[in-house]
Amino acid sequence: MPDMEVYIADAFTNCPFSGNQAGVVLLGQADFPRDTLMRALAGELKHSETAFVRRTGERSFHVRFFTPVDEVDLCGHATVAAFTVLREAGGIETGAYTLQARAGNLEIGLGEDAVWMDMARPQEGRRFNEAEQSRLYAAFGLEREDRREGLEAQAVSTGLMDILLPVKDRTTLGRAALNGEEVCRLSREFGVTGVHMFCLEGDKGVTARCRNFAPLYGIAEEAATGTSSGALTYYLYRRDLVVPGEENRFIQGETMGKPSEILSRLEDTQETVRIQIGGQAVLTMVCRLLAI
Repeated sequence: MPDMEVYIADAFTNCPFSGNQAGVVLLGQADFPRDTLMRALAGELKHSETAFVRRTGERSFHVRFFTPVDEVDLCGHATVAAFTVLREAGGIETGAYTLQARAGNLEIGLGEDAVWMDMARPQEGRRFNEAEQSRLYAAFGLEREDRREGLEAQAVSTGLMDILLPVKDRTTLGRAALNGEEVCRLSREFGVTGVHMFCLEGDKGVTARCRNFAPLYGIAEEAATGTSSGALTYYLYRRDLVVPGEENRFIQGETMGKPSEILSRLEDTQETVRIQIGGQAVLTMVCRLLAI
């Protein structure tokens, strides 16, 4: 195996060592390494996701995403990180690109200081009864009374299926305490990646503040989650809480000391709902993986 350069970028932030870190491995036009190696490298880096990027055309790339435990269909923050690395170190210019991922072929808009990416087509998943919702809140040391009035837990996907779990305020969001074993059990039972907890803000230009938990995939908590922000955008749209064409702003990672800002926008046509996630990233490190 030839030497490979591994980049680290902080996504959904413009400040080094903030936001959500992702590993990025640029392969050029070479084939992907064996799956066991990609999984092992992601485990060694210990970031929530590592993107392996293979160029397939002048404006197209095939990207595979690995957590420290397994491969996933899509990752928003690792995509923002990957295209930032491609712009800064991979010799590509700004403009439109196509991303091939397990979630499908998605459009990428690469700007001078931001990356916008299409989400997979929204899919509404399970709606939870009161007993199931009690179990979900209890897995974080909370009660159903901590739920925001008028909202309920639901599974939604714009690339990865997550449970969207509303809480009533920022204080409740901050005191949620993960029971990793129980959330793993619930994630398996309900067929989801994890839980995206949020509270609505409605002021200071912030749509919602969020926390994301995916212990089933080795991620106790994540500082920024693009796919879940896409799912939350659709969830809120279906309840008339966001407006098509307007930019939404989600804040995540505050409890981890890594505040992140994820932007979203939604377009509704008669044929489909299109959701995009956007943000900045900062290239912070490059290292070399020696031949093994």
